[in-house]
Amino acid sequence: MALKMNRLLLGLLTAISLLCIYILCVNLQWSLPSSSEPLKYLQVFSQGENSGSRDSEEPRFRQSNRDHPPPASTSNPQLSDQHEDTRVEHNQTLKTLTFSGNNVLDVSKSSSKSVNVSVNTRTGTKAPTVKPQRPAQPAGPTEPPFIGDTYMSEDIPPQTDCPDGIQSHVTKTEFGERFLKTLPVLQWAQHVTPEQHRRLSQYTGAHGWAVLDYQTLVETLSVLNSSANWRLLDDWKDRGTKSECIRCAVVGNGGILKDSKKGKEIDGHHYVFRTNGAVIKGFEQDVGSRTTHYTFSTNTLMNSLRSYGGVGYQGPPVSKETHYVFLPDHDRDYLLMKAAATHTLVERGKERGKDPTKYFGQDVSAEKLKMYNPDFIRYIRNRFLRSKVLKGHHKNIYRPSTGAVMLLAALHTCDKVSAYGFMTPDYKEYSDHYYDRSYHKVAFYINHDLQLEMALWQQLHKEGLMRLYMHK
Repeated sequence: MALKMNRLLLGLLTAISLLCIYILCVNLQWSLPSSSEPLKYLQVFSQGENSGSRDSEEPRFRQSNRDHPPPASTSNPQLSDQHEDTRVEHNQTLKTLTFSGNNVLDVSKSSSKSVNVSVNTRTGTKAPTVKPQRPAQPAGPTEPPFIGDTYMSEDIPPQTDCPDGIQSHVTKTEFGERFLKTLPVLQWAQHVTPEQHRRLSQYTGAHGWAVLDYQTLVETLSVLNSSANWRLLDDWKDRGTKSECIRCAVVGNGGILKDSKKGKEIDGHHYVFRTNGAVIKGFEQDVGSRTTHYTFSTNTLMNSLRSYGGVGYQGPPVSKETHYVFLPDHDRDYLLMKAAATHTLVERGKERGKDPTKYFGQDVSAEKLKMYNPDFIRYIRNRFLRSKVLKGHHKNIYRPSTGAVMLLAALHTCDKVSAYGFMTPDYKEYSDHYYDRSYHKVAFYINHDLQLEMALWQQLHKEGLMRLYMHK
């Protein structure tokens, strides 16, 4: 009898236990999301050890394995602003056009397939007008949203009939499919639409419009409304014939130029690009004297004035042929650009009350001002300079150096490009800048990957897409 009671009690306890487990499972099912879609994991980008360009006058963080960026070197101006992490979701209401292609460098390979936003604008003698394309459905998110390998597109006819220029030669190299010929290098008034603002507001710093509300964007970019603003080489018709190749010299500030005697050669190009703390007076024999395009951000301009005044930098070059190309790293750049175009004082921000003619001369006008398109800067980062920094804590402060943006802009615009004063593998043999009074070794910082840039310059030189000045 006792045995039967024990078995009965055991069965009762088993039934109660099963009932409890069932109730628990039901509750858990209701608490879980109804979607059965698997979690999406962020892609990890592989990156090699090599390469970099020259932009050492620009404020940067030293590269480090620490979780937070340390202070900048005491010999370099500090980075005055850090970009906050902005988490975004893909907006599939955008008009899109798919580009295909493989990464150009072994050090920047990615298995993702990109769907590229294209606001197709057609340009002849008139300004480009927006012509949206039919939307194409992406295969699904395969990259972190901040990468944003999607871009607007413009169909601008070539300015020359150069038979062996970069645009035709690039298709024969491993850069071919990564090189987007229709991506606008500059931004201007007609790029500002509510749709583009929503898209580009996903991206921080120089890679988008996250720092700008729509009204401010309209007010600032509305002054860039002529062909002089959307063409980097807007005065070519006054310089050469249709059949002549456009030759551009892009001059960095690296110490390799000291005693180079390349000044006459540099000035012999149709266009001469310079950047940041470009000291010319007293160094003409090595670096030339002409400047047709001066690239900078407001932050790097102010830091260059503070840091290099003692060695002769008094501000941007000022001449009749000089154009000023803003790299829009902050809202400061838009505000200074608007003030320069309208000959008014900067209305707010860190430069509030400053007179832009102090930097760009009394003859500065909207026709002399240009501004890089954030799509172009993000494209350079994603397809040419995808650093392993993008995998870490400092991804939101990383961007291509100002010199790198300038050089790649020339490669996307000119027929022939010669680069001077950019980092080469023997960089340790030269001082940081050609105008240094004593030797200063090159310092590396986390918001640029100069080693990666150096490798890119070597490969572009090897592929015949540019001619890089090297001692060896």
